[in-house]
Amino acid sequence: MLRVPRPDGLLLRALAGKPNDRPPVWLMRQAGRYLPEYREVRAKAGSFLDLCRNPALAAEVTLQPLRRFELDAAIVFSDILIVPYALGQKVEFVEGEGPKLDPVSDGKAMARLNASRADEAFAPVYETVARVVAELPEAVPLIGFCGAPWTVATYMVEGSGSKDQAASRLMAYREPEIFQALIDLLVAVSADYLLGQIKAGASVLQIFDSWAGSLPEDQFERWCIAPTKQIVARVKKEAPEIPVIGFPRGADLLAERYARETGIDAIGCGTSMPVGWMQRLQMHIPVQGNLDPLLLLAGGPALDTRTREIIAILGSGPFVFNLGHGIHPDTPIDHVARLVTQVKSGAP
Repeated sequence: MLRVPRPDGLLLRALAGKPNDRPPVWLMRQAGRYLPEYREVRAKAGSFLDLCRNPALAAEVTLQPLRRFELDAAIVFSDILIVPYALGQKVEFVEGEGPKLDPVSDGKAMARLNASRADEAFAPVYETVARVVAELPEAVPLIGFCGAPWTVATYMVEGSGSKDQAASRLMAYREPEIFQALIDLLVAVSADYLLGQIKAGASVLQIFDSWAGSLPEDQFERWCIAPTKQIVARVKKEAPEIPVIGFPRGADLLAERYARETGIDAIGCGTSMPVGWMQRLQMHIPVQGNLDPLLLLAGGPALDTRTREIIAILGSGPFVFNLGHGIHPDTPIDHVARLVTQVKSGAP
């Protein structure tokens, strides 16, 4: 059984359901293109995947936002598509277009996937985790993460991102045995990957299901809830003290069922989730979210007002302030600094 020392900070308290004087704050994609220092390192690294696989540079960009802002957590710099890469699928990131993969479109393509060298592919991420943990203040945890099987599978089947995940949904309907085999493989490899990050020093985990909202209710149960439940159970068996945040973006009315059935410790909420519904969820589980990233980009009085509103509604319960998705690359740094300062002041 893994026993990783846990920092005694606001994030861990919130995820344990304990009261805080103010909500902890971290931001999805807090290490990214809006920071000039990130862009400098990215230029040195070569490709985006090269950056993810270079522990020294990945650790550097993980730490960059904490040098600028008084954030309550770091999140390891990597990408959810490290998992298909580790399975032997060709993955590249094309500038201006995003990820491109050789599609897993049938049983033959599925058979070519191989987990035998996954640990070797994950090793740079584990080293990044260890490097970051060695430099973090004692009370600041490092968040490890993976993509949820459904979301990762959509990229693997589509061969890229998509607006409606149609190819994946069609495969799930037409060839459910093949799609189930892909999901099962992703469950096994993703659980191992998360456990490896814990061994390296991560003290919180997040599972990103960015495309959960594209599934109807019956399919949501099979492809979102069930695989996440299996991953969480596997992680909790080995590391029961490590809190797991589930982020089923767009799940909305199905989020309560997701929170109840997956075994997660806290639920991340996207921008479309009504804050009043988050307050209802908060009666049962800590919540995280859900400021609109475009409002952070816009800034000004509207940002201040909405930040105060969210804190006023959710701040008295177990709550982690975050965005409803990642920071937009064009976001001014001053807007991020203003937001963090406001949250840390505890201001409603």
